[in-house]
Amino acid sequence: MNNPLRKIGGNLLIYVLLALLAVLSVLPFYITMINATHSDVAIVRSLNLLPGDNLRRNYEHIKRSMNIWRGFANSLSVTIPSVMLSLYFGSLTAYGFSKYSFRFSRKLFFLVLMTLMVPMQLGLVGYYLMHSRLGFLDSYIPLIIPWIAHPPTVFFMKMYIDSAIPNELIEAGRVDGSGEFWTFNFLILPLLTPAIATLAIFNFVGSWNNYIMPLTILFSKTKFTLPLQIAMLRGVYSDNYGAIYLGVAMSIIPIILIYAVISRKIIGGLVIGAVKG
Repeated sequence: MNNPLRKIGGNLLIYVLLALLAVLSVLPFYITMINATHSDVAIVRSLNLLPGDNLRRNYEHIKRSMNIWRGFANSLSVTIPSVMLSLYFGSLTAYGFSKYSFRFSRKLFFLVLMTLMVPMQLGLVGYYLMHSRLGFLDSYIPLIIPWIAHPPTVFFMKMYIDSAIPNELIEAGRVDGSGEFWTFNFLILPLLTPAIATLAIFNFVGSWNNYIMPLTILFSKTKFTLPLQIAMLRGVYSDNYGAIYLGVAMSIIPIILIYAVISRKIIGGLVIGAVKG
């Protein structure tokens, strides 16, 4: 016989562990927001759990050091097209690998998987030299175009399409006279919405927080993305930690907002993509 007290105790333990994990997940963001309102002395001396009164001075320091709103605009100019290109062309490539049988398809997909194991930093010098010869340095083109071929997006979307899109649906479209691109754009793509929403937040975070590549490609301060501008807050002889925390807090607000808007789609995409239809 099942012991009701043991069952209640087990459920209570699970809830306590989940609550603890939730607190640990939120705590870094909370500390960042709180430290953004404190001075350097208060941040260095103790752990602050309540808001301070130094928010305005920290913001004034940021305004003197950089144009943070220009950094927001620059980051959006890079991130939005990067995410859109990665989602569409990654879905299209994954659809081809999943639903079309052609020569060397398995080997090509294996090649895509191999690129996931290569750190980006290994190709940084060659990437810089290539765009230097093409004349694309100090522009956003090298930061946007590579997202067309984004291996993690292709891998995730292929796994999702394999499990969630039946071949009979595609065959039915062909019987009705639908062309291949029409089938993908108007029949398959709407069904990929949960997976697209999942990857949208991942790719947005990856492009928004990208630091190494913009640091290598961009030279004009007016073109700096937000991570580069926040790095400029660090002084030569001293750092204003309150201003740095405020800059970081402002930079993560768009990520939090986007996650809040499409969080249900993200959860749905992760669950549906893992279940065989």
